[in-house]
Amino acid sequence: MTVQPSPPDLPTGGWRTFQWLWSSQALSVLGSVLSGFAINLYLVQTRFPLPAQKGELAAALSLTLLAWGLTTIFGAPLAGALADRWDRRRMMLTANALNAALMLLGIVMLTTLTPSIGLLVVFTAVEGALAAVHSAAFDTTYSTLVPRDQLPRANGMMQTLSSSAGLIGPGLGALVIGLPALARQGGGPAWLAAQADGVPLALALDAVTFAIAAAAVWRLHIPTPGRHDAGPGRPTLKRDMTYGWTFILARPALLNLLLTFTAFNFLTVGTSVLRPLLLSSTLADDLRGGAWTAGSALAALLTTASLGSLLGGVVISAWGGLRSRRTLGILLPMTVAGLAQAASGLTHSVLLTCAAVGVYGLMVPAIAAHSMTIWQSRVPPNVQGRVFSVRRVMSQFTSPLSTAAAGLAAAHLPTGAVLHWAGVAVAVVAAAQLLNPHIRTLDDPAPTAHAEATTG
Repeated sequence: MTVQPSPPDLPTGGWRTFQWLWSSQALSVLGSVLSGFAINLYLVQTRFPLPAQKGELAAALSLTLLAWGLTTIFGAPLAGALADRWDRRRMMLTANALNAALMLLGIVMLTTLTPSIGLLVVFTAVEGALAAVHSAAFDTTYSTLVPRDQLPRANGMMQTLSSSAGLIGPGLGALVIGLPALARQGGGPAWLAAQADGVPLALALDAVTFAIAAAAVWRLHIPTPGRHDAGPGRPTLKRDMTYGWTFILARPALLNLLLTFTAFNFLTVGTSVLRPLLLSSTLADDLRGGAWTAGSALAALLTTASLGSLLGGVVISAWGGLRSRRTLGILLPMTVAGLAQAASGLTHSVLLTCAAVGVYGLMVPAIAAHSMTIWQSRVPPNVQGRVFSVRRVMSQFTSPLSTAAAGLAAAHLPTGAVLHWAGVAVAVVAAAQLLNPHIRTLDDPAPTAHAEATTG
């Protein structure tokens, strides 16, 4: 299929439109973290609280997480194809509205009946499907709103959004869920004191954030690039779902960048499993010294990682990233991140491990922002839905594989060694790509959309 996109001129006030879109999305992401935390706490404290229900609890937690993950992974190609066929503004508006309705249904489900694991799985699967639709539309709006030289700043803002939501969300969720108990103790509102816990309130707040996001999108002008192949002879939806692979395979530079990130994700996502295990291995002596408890040490590790990522996002948002040789903005921070991960597996000090984890977190926003900017600059706007869906599939599919591999390796090898050598591998892969001739071509001036879009 030959694609000859004619991307629309950037609308007047496109950066301001993006800021409004980002602000509403930030609120919605925080609400989603809040409701996700609430659902997990509901499973632990209310639905399966007894020791004898440990097996059911484990099944519920794993199956709901798997349902969300699988629908986002396998829904990405369809959602990406639809993002290139449909009006992207309407897609975001519809996804936000349906998410708000889903949260209200969740409140009814939790307050009027005792949901089965199957019903909870369906609930989270629908959440995942809507997330795939919204992401496909949202991720393809940047290049139609934001000037090319502002794309790294916009992508840095998105990294800041996810980091801050991950940092604030769990604490806010615990506070919201505890509000009914506080109301009963302190003479609060009767309607709040009458609630068993704040889980329904958390879902209601998430519904409100989705409604606000929908209202914001409703008032914004978000252009959707037209397709020259619309009308008679239009490619089938099935062909559109595979087009992203065709596009990337025909471009060795983008393929090499995608494979580099696939390796990076595989070698790093499993750190979420490995870092807590350091408490009983390399950090055990420091804990026995009495300065740290297991709880305070784990909290320090998790908080430092989140703060590092948040700071990195703020820096890239304020700085705007590299204007040229953007592959250096990917590969150099990736090398540093790998070395920091390697160091976190060797040190026997909680403070030094936190420092290494913080450096790792600091590097990630720069890596992600520069990478996304390259993709946005190299992929014509009217095929970004289909092409970006491939990136999402590769990224999300790697996560469960990395987690499983980390758990398997940690069961047979020293945790610190697993972290160390995985970090070394990251640094070696990233450093080697500095010499990759295909990767280096991404630093050449980006071709025009017409020149870049060829037969797939």
